[in-house]
Amino acid sequence: MPKFPVDAPNRKVVKTLESLGFRLIREGNHIAMQRENSDGTSTPLTIPNHLAIKSSTLRTILTQAGISRNDFLKAYDEA
Repeated sequence: MPKFPVDAPNRKVVKTLESLGFRLIREGNHIAMQRENSDGTSTPLTIPNHLAIKSSTLRTILTQAGISRNDFLKAYDEA
């Protein structure tokens, strides 16, 4: 299994989340994203707009989005 990124570039994180079904809503001090779920609900996601996202912040983001570590790492390596 690949290692979890320590300081992930925010552009690569956004690209990875887009490949997992999220779309970019707006970008400012924070990046707002949203995913439409199959049951008609939506999952909002807010990411700090820093050059690099720390691993602890990224883990929290994935937990809130309901994305498993393995699913993220698989998509992250492909991005």
